[in-house]
This record gives sequence, C-alpha cells and structure tokens, in this order.
Amino acid sequence: MDISNTENIEKSEGGFICCGCGEWVGFSDSIGTRHRNHCPRCLCSRHLDKEVSGDRSADCGGCMDPVGLTLKHEGTDKYGRPKKGEVMIVHRCRVCGEVSINRMAADDDEREILNMFASSSSMAEAERENFKKRGIRILDDGDKDEVYVQLFGKGFGVR
Repeated sequence: MDISNTENIEKSEGGFICCGCGEWVGFSDSIGTRHRNHCPRCLCSRHLDKEVSGDRSADCGGCMDPVGLTLKHEGTDKYGRPKKGEVMIVHRCRVCGEVSINRMAADDDEREILNMFASSSSMAEAERENFKKRGIRILDDGDKDEVYVQLFGKGFGVR
C-alpha cells in the first residue's frame, strides 16, 4: 500500500475512510478530532506512524484494531501521591503486529469503548505479559471505576 501521500489526502479531503468499517471519518472542532487517527465508530486506526505520533513514516499502512485500554503516565505526582493518567486506546496492526497507544476523542462511541474494554478485561495472561514487555499495562476489571469516571465524569463511577 502506498501511504506516502496519505497526510495530503487527509488534509485536502478533511478526513479519511476507515479501514475497519469503511465509513467516512471527517475532522471536526470537537476535542481530540482535529488530528484524529482512528474511527469514532469502530475505533480502528491506520498504521501510518513509525517513530512518533504524526510522523507518517511507517511503510506498513495496515489496519490497526483496538485491543484494549491503558493509562498514560501512571505513577506518582510531585508530592508522592498516586497519579492516574489519561485513558488511552491500545491499537495493534493486523499486518505487522506493531502496537501503539492513542488518545480518545470527544466523539468516540462510548459503547464501543466499553465493549472493547470488556473484551480486553478477559485477555489471556500471556498476551497481557506481551503488552507489559512493551511498557503497556492493559486495563482490567480492577480499573473499571477509573474508566467510567474518565469517560462519563465523577458521578458515573461504578458502584
């Protein structure tokens, strides 16, 4: 697949056709959509970046499936208190197996995010370990409250 002109096409057309569901994905002024890299309906992405987000230097061009959620920048704050990072989508390329994490956008389908989270919660331990070796902790049922709070706000935590 020739992906060398993808960024120019995206800019001139104002969006892209999703490699997962085939729907048109337009850019908008909603939070997280101006430089979006995934479909808000099925959450699939295209493998375009190689080293850093936005570099468009990957040769693959394969479709990247959403396989789980992770937290970006977990750890401790400057006072030593536990810090939860932003919930991110984990994508894996169907062609080459490359893995990346991506920000969610304001118009992403919450049901699709929750369905993907539910299926990744039952991910095999060996697969979880493979992600862990890449520095990615796949969220599980123990993270359900954090996922709900970040998606819907503090009033929607799981009880």
